[in-house]
Amino acid sequence: MSSLKFCKVEREGRLTLVTINRPEVMNALHPPANKELAEVFDQFASDPEQWVAIITGAGDKAFSAGNDLKYQASGQPMSIPTSGFAGLTSRFDLNKPVIAAVNGLAMGGGFEIALAADIIVASENAMFALPEPRVGLAALAGGLHRLPREIGLKKALGMILTGRRVQAAEGLSLGFVNDVVKPGDAVNAAKRWAGQILECSPMSIRASKEAVTRGLMEPSVQAALENQRNYESVRAMFKSEDFREGPMAFAQKREPQWKGK
Repeated sequence: MSSLKFCKVEREGRLTLVTINRPEVMNALHPPANKELAEVFDQFASDPEQWVAIITGAGDKAFSAGNDLKYQASGQPMSIPTSGFAGLTSRFDLNKPVIAAVNGLAMGGGFEIALAADIIVASENAMFALPEPRVGLAALAGGLHRLPREIGLKKALGMILTGRRVQAAEGLSLGFVNDVVKPGDAVNAAKRWAGQILECSPMSIRASKEAVTRGLMEPSVQAALENQRNYESVRAMFKSEDFREGPMAFAQKREPQWKGK
């Protein structure tokens, strides 16, 4: 991958930390930034040594203000990678967990990035909204579909049809935020969540994530139960070394040594 211009990537053991790095525009994204982030998450998805990712924004004002409207208004070509906004919103085959550390404004596409993550950790000063109707647009990068599924139709429409801003505490109450922490602590808190995930077998984590996400698309719980053994990550878990290591470590009263294979 070429040198990064619009984001930073740090690896700490099995953890990948991705920081959107356009603080001069509140970490808003334009096509070159989306392309770069798509490549970053392509690499994370294919790297067997990386098991969990965190995405955040540079600075303490914004996670991401969403689409770079000034860039769009300039008339320059607009495009989006097949994996979606920030390379995440249409990435439906990623079975590794992603945590959004929301450290400020998460507007429009920024909120949609967070909704595409599996867990949202937000600082007290975080603010969420889908304000696209106020500028003649619509939240078509997943926000209109994920938010109703996560918090219910009426609550979601109350945000979508008004474009109103929701603070972190209300996001927690509504159910799309997992954890609210003091300003400046979102990334550290996300790392604590990642640490708990990394205590588990990555094969089990991937099987669990795929079973949840694909199971929600099944017509019934019965169908989900009947079909889950056919899911790729579930089959991989049953065939893995970790599937044997877990019970063995429990029987021997020791910490398991996960291999992720």
